[in-house]
Amino acid sequence: MSSAPDKPSKTRGPEAQGRAVTPRGSIWWRLDGLRHRDGARTPLIVIHGGPGGSHEYLLSLANLASKRSVLFYDQLDCGRSDRPMDPQNWRIDRFADEIDAVAEAAGLDQFALLGHSWGGAIATEYAARRPANLRGLVLFSALISVKSWVKDNLRLLQELPEANRRIIERGERSDSADDPDFEKALSEFLQLHFNRQPNTPRELVRLQRTMNVGLYNAMWGDARFSTSGPLAGHDAARLLPRIAVPTLFLCGEHDQSTPETNRRFASLVRGAKCVVIEGASHTAHFEQPARFLSAMRAFMGRLDSRQTALDLDG
Repeated sequence: MSSAPDKPSKTRGPEAQGRAVTPRGSIWWRLDGLRHRDGARTPLIVIHGGPGGSHEYLLSLANLASKRSVLFYDQLDCGRSDRPMDPQNWRIDRFADEIDAVAEAAGLDQFALLGHSWGGAIATEYAARRPANLRGLVLFSALISVKSWVKDNLRLLQELPEANRRIIERGERSDSADDPDFEKALSEFLQLHFNRQPNTPRELVRLQRTMNVGLYNAMWGDARFSTSGPLAGHDAARLLPRIAVPTLFLCGEHDQSTPETNRRFASLVRGAKCVVIEGASHTAHFEQPARFLSAMRAFMGRLDSRQTALDLDG
Protein backbone atom coordinates (compact mmCIF):
# COMPACT_ATOMS: atom_id res chain seq x y z
CA MET A 1 0.00 0.00 0.00
CA SER A 2 1.37 3.42 -0.93
CA SER A 3 1.66 6.04 1.76
CA ALA A 4 -0.33 9.26 1.71
CA PRO A 5 1.39 12.14 -0.09
CA ASP A 6 3.13 14.81 1.92
CA LYS A 7 1.20 18.05 2.02
CA PRO A 8 2.06 21.45 3.49
CA SER A 9 0.90 21.75 7.09
CA LYS A 10 -0.88 25.01 6.36
CA THR A 11 -4.01 24.42 8.44
CA ARG A 12 -2.44 22.76 11.46
CA GLY A 13 -1.63 24.96 14.41
CA PRO A 14 1.63 24.72 16.37
CA GLU A 15 1.94 22.23 19.21
CA ALA A 16 3.78 24.87 21.20
CA GLN A 17 4.57 28.53 20.61
CA GLY A 18 6.06 31.45 22.44
CA ARG A 19 8.38 34.42 22.30
CA ALA A 20 12.11 34.55 22.91
CA VAL A 21 13.06 37.80 24.60
CA THR A 22 16.28 39.34 23.28
CA PRO A 23 17.93 42.71 23.95
CA ARG A 24 16.66 43.94 20.56
CA GLY A 25 13.09 42.66 20.76
CA SER A 26 11.05 39.46 21.14
CA ILE A 27 11.19 36.70 18.54
CA TRP A 28 8.04 34.63 17.86
CA TRP A 29 8.50 30.85 17.48
CA ARG A 30 6.45 27.68 17.05
CA LEU A 31 7.43 24.09 17.73
CA ASP A 32 6.00 21.00 16.00
CA GLY A 33 6.81 17.46 17.14
CA LEU A 34 6.78 18.48 20.79
CA ARG A 35 6.69 14.87 21.97
CA HIS A 36 10.07 14.25 20.30
CA ARG A 37 11.83 17.22 21.90
CA ASP A 38 13.75 15.14 24.43
CA GLY A 39 14.12 12.08 22.21
CA ALA A 40 17.10 10.66 20.38
CA ARG A 41 16.34 12.24 17.02
CA THR A 42 17.95 15.54 16.16
CA PRO A 43 15.57 18.53 16.22
CA LEU A 44 15.54 20.90 13.25
CA ILE A 45 15.43 24.70 13.37
CA VAL A 46 14.15 26.33 10.16
CA ILE A 47 15.38 29.80 9.11
CA HIS A 48 13.24 31.62 6.55
CA GLY A 49 14.32 33.74 3.62
CA GLY A 50 14.09 37.43 2.87
CA PRO A 51 15.38 39.63 4.31
CA GLY A 52 11.89 40.48 5.48
CA GLY A 53 10.07 37.18 4.94
CA SER A 54 8.41 34.93 7.52
CA HIS A 55 8.24 31.25 8.44
CA GLU A 56 4.85 30.35 6.93
CA TYR A 57 5.96 29.44 3.40
CA LEU A 58 8.27 26.76 4.89
CA LEU A 59 5.62 25.07 7.03
CA SER A 60 5.59 21.94 4.85
CA LEU A 61 8.74 21.04 6.77
CA ALA A 62 6.40 20.30 9.68
CA ASN A 63 5.90 16.95 7.89
CA LEU A 64 9.23 15.99 9.48
CA ALA A 65 7.68 16.46 12.92
CA SER A 66 6.28 12.93 12.88
CA LYS A 67 9.73 11.80 14.01
CA ARG A 68 11.49 14.88 15.41
CA SER A 69 10.90 18.36 16.76
CA VAL A 70 10.83 21.11 14.13
CA LEU A 71 11.16 24.72 15.26
CA PHE A 72 10.07 27.66 13.10
CA TYR A 73 10.50 31.32 13.97
CA ASP A 74 10.14 34.80 12.49
CA GLN A 75 13.26 36.92 12.46
CA LEU A 76 13.20 40.30 14.16
CA ASP A 77 11.23 42.83 12.06
CA CYS A 78 9.48 39.92 10.32
CA GLY A 79 6.17 38.07 10.62
CA ARG A 80 4.87 37.90 14.18
CA SER A 81 8.08 39.04 15.85
CA ASP A 82 8.66 42.55 17.16
CA ARG A 83 9.34 45.23 14.56
CA PRO A 84 11.55 47.92 16.09
CA MET A 85 12.81 48.75 12.56
CA ASP A 86 16.17 49.80 13.95
CA PRO A 87 18.91 49.66 11.28
CA GLN A 88 21.43 48.73 13.98
CA ASN A 89 19.72 45.31 14.09
CA TRP A 90 20.21 44.61 10.40
CA ARG A 91 23.49 42.71 10.57
CA ILE A 92 23.94 39.04 9.79
CA ASP A 93 25.76 38.35 13.05
CA ARG A 94 22.82 39.75 15.03
CA PHE A 95 20.33 37.66 13.04
CA ALA A 96 22.51 34.63 13.84
CA ASP A 97 22.33 35.49 17.56
CA GLU A 98 18.56 34.88 17.41
CA ILE A 99 19.12 31.15 16.93
CA ASP A 100 20.39 30.52 20.45
CA ALA A 101 17.59 32.64 21.88
CA VAL A 102 14.78 30.72 20.17
CA ALA A 103 16.43 27.33 20.81
CA GLU A 104 16.69 28.08 24.53
CA ALA A 105 13.12 29.41 24.69
CA ALA A 106 11.80 26.24 22.99
CA GLY A 107 13.88 23.92 25.17
CA LEU A 108 16.25 22.60 22.49
CA ASP A 109 19.77 21.96 23.75
CA GLN A 110 21.05 20.51 20.46
CA PHE A 111 19.72 20.77 16.92
CA ALA A 112 20.36 20.94 13.19
CA LEU A 113 19.74 24.08 11.13
CA LEU A 114 18.06 24.59 7.77
CA GLY A 115 18.49 27.99 6.17
CA HIS A 116 16.58 28.82 2.98
CA SER A 117 17.80 31.54 0.62
CA TRP A 118 18.69 34.56 2.83
CA GLY A 119 18.25 32.20 5.78
CA GLY A 120 21.26 30.32 4.43
CA ALA A 121 23.44 33.38 5.04
CA ILE A 122 22.32 33.38 8.67
CA ALA A 123 22.83 29.61 9.04
CA THR A 124 26.33 29.81 7.56
CA GLU A 125 27.31 32.61 9.94
CA TYR A 126 26.07 30.58 12.91
CA ALA A 127 27.66 27.29 11.84
CA ALA A 128 31.06 28.94 11.27
CA ARG A 129 31.11 29.79 14.97
CA ARG A 130 31.29 26.04 15.66
CA PRO A 131 28.72 26.05 18.48
CA ALA A 132 28.68 22.90 20.60
CA ASN A 133 24.91 22.50 20.25
CA LEU A 134 24.91 22.32 16.42
CA ARG A 135 24.63 18.78 15.00
CA GLY A 136 24.09 19.39 11.28
CA LEU A 137 23.43 22.01 8.62
CA VAL A 138 21.19 22.20 5.54
CA LEU A 139 21.85 25.09 3.16
CA PHE A 140 18.69 25.09 1.04
CA SER A 141 18.96 27.27 -2.08
CA ALA A 142 21.20 29.39 0.09
CA LEU A 143 22.60 32.87 -0.34
CA ILE A 144 26.30 32.42 0.47
CA SER A 145 28.04 35.03 -1.67
CA VAL A 146 26.15 38.05 -3.00
CA LYS A 147 28.70 38.48 -5.78
CA SER A 148 28.13 34.89 -6.94
CA TRP A 149 24.35 35.24 -6.58
CA VAL A 150 24.24 38.38 -8.73
CA LYS A 151 26.58 36.88 -11.32
CA ASP A 152 24.49 33.70 -11.57
CA ASN A 153 21.21 35.59 -11.87
CA LEU A 154 22.57 37.89 -14.53
CA ARG A 155 23.61 34.80 -16.49
CA LEU A 156 20.12 33.33 -16.09
CA LEU A 157 18.69 36.66 -17.22
CA GLN A 158 20.65 36.39 -20.46
CA GLU A 159 18.79 33.15 -21.24
CA LEU A 160 15.43 34.97 -21.44
CA PRO A 161 14.00 36.00 -24.81
CA GLU A 162 15.68 39.24 -25.85
CA ALA A 163 12.53 41.35 -25.54
CA ASN A 164 11.94 40.30 -21.93
CA ARG A 165 15.60 40.67 -21.05
CA ARG A 166 15.68 44.23 -22.38
CA ILE A 167 12.51 45.15 -20.47
CA ILE A 168 14.02 43.87 -17.21
CA GLU A 169 17.36 45.56 -17.83
CA ARG A 170 15.57 48.84 -18.55
CA GLY A 171 13.42 48.45 -15.45
CA GLU A 172 16.50 47.80 -13.29
CA ARG A 173 17.88 51.17 -14.35
CA SER A 174 14.70 53.16 -13.70
CA ASP A 175 11.61 53.24 -11.50
CA SER A 176 9.64 50.19 -12.61
CA ALA A 177 7.06 50.21 -9.81
CA ASP A 178 4.13 50.95 -12.15
CA ASP A 179 5.45 49.33 -15.33
CA PRO A 180 3.21 46.36 -16.26
CA ASP A 181 5.69 45.22 -18.95
CA PHE A 182 8.45 45.00 -16.36
CA GLU A 183 6.25 43.09 -13.94
CA LYS A 184 5.24 40.63 -16.66
CA ALA A 185 8.83 40.05 -17.80
CA LEU A 186 10.03 39.64 -14.22
CA SER A 187 7.20 37.20 -13.52
CA GLU A 188 8.37 35.08 -16.44
CA PHE A 189 11.90 35.01 -15.00
CA LEU A 190 10.57 34.00 -11.58
CA GLN A 191 8.36 31.35 -13.20
CA LEU A 192 11.56 29.75 -14.46
CA HIS A 193 13.85 30.20 -11.48
CA PHE A 194 11.80 30.89 -8.32
CA ASN A 195 8.70 28.73 -8.61
CA ARG A 196 7.87 26.74 -11.74
CA GLN A 197 4.33 25.69 -10.83
CA PRO A 198 1.49 26.85 -13.13
CA ASN A 199 -0.35 28.34 -10.16
CA THR A 200 1.68 30.16 -7.53
CA PRO A 201 1.19 28.50 -4.10
CA ARG A 202 -0.94 30.64 -1.84
CA GLU A 203 1.85 30.59 0.77
CA LEU A 204 4.12 32.40 -1.69
CA VAL A 205 1.37 34.86 -2.60
CA ARG A 206 0.95 35.61 1.09
CA LEU A 207 4.72 35.90 1.53
CA GLN A 208 4.83 38.55 -1.17
CA ARG A 209 1.97 40.47 0.43
CA THR A 210 3.35 40.37 3.98
CA MET A 211 7.04 40.88 3.19
CA ASN A 212 8.74 43.63 5.16
CA VAL A 213 9.77 45.53 2.06
CA GLY A 214 11.43 48.27 4.12
CA LEU A 215 13.81 45.73 5.66
CA TYR A 216 14.47 44.05 2.31
CA ASN A 217 15.21 47.33 0.52
CA ALA A 218 17.40 48.56 3.36
CA MET A 219 19.58 45.44 3.32
CA TRP A 220 19.54 44.47 -0.37
CA GLY A 221 18.31 47.50 -2.30
CA ASP A 222 15.32 48.04 -4.57
CA ALA A 223 16.70 46.17 -7.61
CA ARG A 224 16.51 42.44 -8.34
CA PHE A 225 19.73 41.84 -10.27
CA SER A 226 22.06 44.10 -8.33
CA THR A 227 22.39 45.21 -4.73
CA SER A 228 22.99 48.64 -3.29
CA GLY A 229 22.47 47.80 0.39
CA PRO A 230 24.93 46.64 3.06
CA LEU A 231 24.66 43.05 1.80
CA ALA A 232 26.48 44.04 -1.40
CA GLY A 233 29.85 42.98 -0.05
CA HIS A 234 28.69 39.87 1.79
CA ASP A 235 30.70 36.77 0.92
CA ALA A 236 30.57 33.87 3.37
CA ALA A 237 32.58 31.52 1.14
CA ARG A 238 35.52 32.24 3.43
CA LEU A 239 33.53 30.87 6.36
CA LEU A 240 32.65 27.54 4.74
CA PRO A 241 35.93 25.73 5.61
CA ARG A 242 35.25 26.51 9.27
CA ILE A 243 32.03 24.48 9.33
CA ALA A 244 32.62 21.28 11.30
CA VAL A 245 29.26 19.48 11.19
CA PRO A 246 27.64 17.27 8.51
CA THR A 247 26.36 19.64 5.81
CA LEU A 248 23.90 19.27 2.97
CA PHE A 249 23.67 21.77 0.12
CA LEU A 250 20.23 21.41 -1.43
CA CYS A 251 18.97 23.28 -4.49
CA GLY A 252 16.77 22.99 -7.56
CA GLU A 253 17.89 22.18 -11.08
CA HIS A 254 16.76 25.65 -12.28
CA ASP A 255 17.49 27.53 -9.06
CA GLN A 256 18.56 31.14 -8.66
CA SER A 257 21.02 29.55 -6.24
CA THR A 258 22.52 27.54 -9.08
CA PRO A 259 23.66 23.90 -8.92
CA GLU A 260 27.13 24.84 -10.19
CA THR A 261 27.62 27.37 -7.40
CA ASN A 262 26.21 25.02 -4.75
CA ARG A 263 28.61 22.26 -5.83
CA ARG A 264 31.52 24.70 -5.68
CA PHE A 265 30.58 25.85 -2.19
CA ALA A 266 30.01 22.26 -1.03
CA SER A 267 33.59 21.46 -2.02
CA LEU A 268 34.75 23.99 0.59
CA VAL A 269 33.04 22.17 3.48
CA ARG A 270 34.68 18.96 4.60
CA GLY A 271 32.48 15.97 3.80
CA ALA A 272 29.57 18.10 2.53
CA LYS A 273 27.09 16.69 0.05
CA CYS A 274 25.20 18.55 -2.67
CA VAL A 275 21.78 17.32 -3.84
CA VAL A 276 20.15 18.91 -6.90
CA ILE A 277 16.39 18.34 -7.20
CA GLU A 278 15.40 17.81 -10.81
CA GLY A 279 12.53 19.86 -12.17
CA ALA A 280 12.67 22.37 -9.31
CA SER A 281 13.91 25.90 -8.87
CA HIS A 282 14.22 28.09 -5.76
CA THR A 283 11.22 26.61 -3.93
CA ALA A 284 11.73 22.87 -4.37
CA HIS A 285 9.63 22.11 -1.29
CA PHE A 286 6.57 23.25 -3.30
CA GLU A 287 7.62 22.08 -6.76
CA GLN A 288 8.96 18.63 -5.90
CA PRO A 289 7.81 17.99 -2.31
CA ALA A 290 8.38 14.24 -2.30
CA ARG A 291 11.95 14.53 -3.59
CA PHE A 292 12.66 17.43 -1.24
CA LEU A 293 11.38 15.63 1.85
CA SER A 294 13.14 12.42 0.82
CA ALA A 295 16.46 14.26 0.71
CA MET A 296 15.74 15.88 4.07
CA ARG A 297 14.72 12.61 5.73
CA ALA A 298 17.82 10.85 4.43
CA PHE A 299 20.11 13.59 5.74
CA MET A 300 18.39 13.90 9.10
CA GLY A 301 18.40 10.11 9.46
CA ARG A 302 22.16 10.09 9.05
CA LEU A 303 22.44 12.76 11.73
CA ASP A 304 20.34 10.61 14.06
CA SER A 305 22.57 7.58 13.45
CA ARG A 306 25.69 9.66 14.00
CA GLN A 307 24.32 11.14 17.19
CA THR A 308 23.38 7.70 18.51
CA ALA A 309 26.91 6.46 17.80
CA LEU A 310 28.35 9.47 19.64
CA ASP A 311 26.09 8.77 22.62
CA LEU A 312 27.23 5.16 22.72
CA ASP A 313 30.88 6.22 22.51
CA GLY A 314 30.31 8.55 25.42
